Order: sequence, then structure tokens, then C-alpha cells
Amino acid sequence: MVHTTTENKARTLPQYVAALAAAGGAFAAGTLLGWTSPAQTEIQKGTAYDFDVSEDQYSWVSSAMTLGAACVCIPIGFLINFIGRKWTMLLLVLPFTIGWAMLIWASNLGMMYASRFLLGIAGGAFCVTAPMYTGEIAQKNIRGTLGSFFQLMITIGILFVYAIGAGLNVFWMSVVCGILPLIFGVIFFFMPESPTYLVSKNRTEGAIKSIQWLRGTEYNYDAELEELNQTDREIKENKVNVFSALSRPVTLKALGISLGLMFFQQLCGINAVIFYSNQIFEDAQTGIEPTLSAILVGVMQVVATFVSTLVVDKLGRRILLLASGVVMALSTTAIGVYFYLQDQDASSVSDLGWLPVASLCIFIIMFSIGYGPVPWLMMGELFATDIKGFAGSIAGTSNWVLAFLVTKTFTNLNAWLGNGGTFWLFAAITVIGVVFVFFAVPETKGKSLNEIQAELAGNRHTAIVASAPLAEK
Repeated sequence: MVHTTTENKARTLPQYVAALAAAGGAFAAGTLLGWTSPAQTEIQKGTAYDFDVSEDQYSWVSSAMTLGAACVCIPIGFLINFIGRKWTMLLLVLPFTIGWAMLIWASNLGMMYASRFLLGIAGGAFCVTAPMYTGEIAQKNIRGTLGSFFQLMITIGILFVYAIGAGLNVFWMSVVCGILPLIFGVIFFFMPESPTYLVSKNRTEGAIKSIQWLRGTEYNYDAELEELNQTDREIKENKVNVFSALSRPVTLKALGISLGLMFFQQLCGINAVIFYSNQIFEDAQTGIEPTLSAILVGVMQVVATFVSTLVVDKLGRRILLLASGVVMALSTTAIGVYFYLQDQDASSVSDLGWLPVASLCIFIIMFSIGYGPVPWLMMGELFATDIKGFAGSIAGTSNWVLAFLVTKTFTNLNAWLGNGGTFWLFAAITVIGVVFVFFAVPETKGKSLNEIQAELAGNRHTAIVASAPLAEK
């Protein structure tokens, strides 16, 4: 977390290294998210395990992960503040490894459910801890870029498992995925703890060492350390229990923004678009195999998310969210038109195969630039230090609960509204999301976390006044 405008001889490379190391957990979580797609055919054919798995049972195998993630988000918020960001992430290597081992050698359906639930606990905990860690170690001028590494590595993880799934059977694909958390643990062991956490535990020497590791030994850490101490003193002098802190107007406002972003991220239609991607490519008669179409979607996600990391600190969070939302709404509307016409008369869309393919590609790209990475990035920016763990956990929980509900009710929505109507519903929700972002979401680009708190508490003028004393240090 950068709380100071002092940029004297600060190195950025170590901050990139630490952020990428933390994002290694996101890479492992991405393989967990993507595993169900390449594994589905072999498992349902009965060749992957010694027991049968029906289509409905496999949907529970897929969604058990989201339930595990939803259950862990709030407890992990307390653990983060108790043992620290670094050791929390290292501890998560254990459930990750056990979960993959259970999935690799599952002897019955219950063991598969349990393994996916346990893996969801590990993945969901990373989704809370890694953005917080990155937000606290990064200087404000690169915090957006480093924060976007989280979503970037998730998409790379998904693409990775799609790619190895095209050449490996389920057993060996799972073995490779199970090794990744161990590699993460070895690398991340050598990274520093968050200076913010160390100051909160009165470990000043440790905080200085952490800042020097991240900024370089020539960096004058006095102003940054003083501001960290000042913030910590203010928190302790006004210390209240979690629920009192949660009821502060500034926290409620930050929580409302974060929950809103998570809501619109999940209900914009991303799961539906990916679910129908194979059918869209087939209808367009592209000649692309389903496996390759999944890999193509994964490549688009990775490239677009990478672009987002380059521009998020230049263009800002709001513009990425607004542009992303508008274009996604147009894309899902177009896909809805295609499926509606197809349901009315399949021959009427025989020459329109390009429409859903183009719309799908544009949707994936724009989601990966805006609504994919930015909500997770802002979750690490909006909350005060004393409530960040718990409030961030609530936001993370809501995201996974919504993911579960969308996944499990998607088939029912299609039956009720039709394919076209379902996509139009997602488009309408996305339009509401654009309005929400325009009126409710503040710009956090280039602002210290203290300045963000000041703006949430009052207005832009308040944030400017709050930052003035920092500039004088």
C-alpha cells in the first residue's frame, strides 16, 4: 500500500516480482476454474474414473468449487489479520494440494464433491488475500497495474489447463494442476510480508525491511513509514469491533460499491457467453473443433486482460468499467437477437454465423479489460485497513455465491426466457451496471489509499485537502 507521494529513488521491479509471485496463487486458482471444461467429456464417458457421473452430477462437481469459495471468504478475513497476508497464502498451499490429491485419486462421487469443495476453499481464499496483499505493497502509480495481475494470472491459468487438457487425459492434467500450488509456495516463501500488516503488529523493523525490499535500499522510507504509523495509530485510537467498523458510513459506501461491482461482474452474462461459445463457433461453421474454440476464448481473455494491466493506471478504473459495460451490453444484445431468430426459424440465420462469433469475441475482450479485473482490483483499494479483511471477504463471498446461483439457474433461465431472452436479460442488467458505475463508483487511479478513504467520506475536495499534508512531508 502506498500512502505517500514520496517517490525518491524507489525501485519498481521488486514490487512487480512480489505481485507476480502472489498472483501465482491466482494462476493455480485459474486451473481450478478451467479444469471442468476439458475434463467433462472424458468423465461423463466413464473413462476417467471407476464410477459413472451423470450430467446433473457433473454440474454439482463444477459448482461445488464456488460453494467452497463462498464459505471461506469471511473466515479468511480474520486469518489474514491474525497471521498476515504472506503466511495466509502460504498456508493455502495445504488445502490446494490435498484437494488435488483427492480429485486425482477419487474413488467415488462424494470424494469428487469434497475435493472440489476443498479446492474452492483454497481458490476463494486466494481471491481475497492476493488483491489485498498487492494493494498494500504497491506504490500508487503502479498499484492498478499490479492489481490487475491477479485477474491476468487467473485467465492464464484457465488457458493453461485448456491447452494441457487438449493433450493429456484427466489424470495427468490433474497431476500437473496439483503441482502448481507447490511451485507457488516455494517462490512466494521468499517474498516480503505487507508493510501495512507489520506496522499494525508493531513490528517496525520488519516493516522497514519489507519497504526496503520492495522499494530498494536507496529509498527514503521515513515518510511512508510515518504515514503507515499515523494511520495505524488513528485506527487503534478509534478502535471498534468489526460490526461497528462495518457500520461506519465510509465503510458502508465502500462495501456498497464493491458488492455492486461483484454483482454486475457475475450477472453481465460472462458465464453464459463462455457456456455457449462452442455452440456459437459450431453454428458459424468455422470448422474449429470445440477444444480449439475453448483455447481461442482463453487466448482472447489473456491478451485483453494483459492490455488492461497496461492501461488501468493510465485511463483509470471508471473509463474501463464504463466502456466495458456499454460494449458488453451491445454484444449480448446481438447474441440474443441471433438466438431469438434461430429459435423462430433456423434457416433465417444461416448467413449470420459471423454475428454471434464477432459478438462473443468482442464481449470476451471487453469483459477482460474492464469488468473482469477491475472489481477485484478495487476491492483492495476501497476499504480502510482495520476493516479491509472482513469487508473484502464479504465482497468475495457475494461474488462466489452469485457465481453459484448463475451457474445453477442458467438452464432454468433458458427454459423460461428462451436463449435470446436470457441474453437480453444479461444485457439489461449490464446497462444498469453502467449507470451504477457512472453515478456511484469513484476514480481511484493515482490516489493513495488514504486519499481514497477521504473521497469516500466526503467529496473530491476533501480528498485533495487530505492529500496536501502528505505532499508536504
